Amino acid sequence: MLKAAFIAFLNDETGVAAIEYALLAAGIALVIIVAVNTVGSDVNDTFTSVSNGLN
Repeated sequence: MLKAAFIAFLNDETGVAAIEYALLAAGIALVIIVAVNTVGSDVNDTFTSVSNGLN
């Protein structure tokens, strides 16, 4: 009984697609966060340069 339930659990692929989509969304979110931080730093440096040039 327990062995059959364990084998059925291992063969069950329900929810696998949801986990894959969650991992994909997490990866995309990580790429967006890194890109925004990089661009944000560059924009901050540009505004600092302009501010220093005006002073």
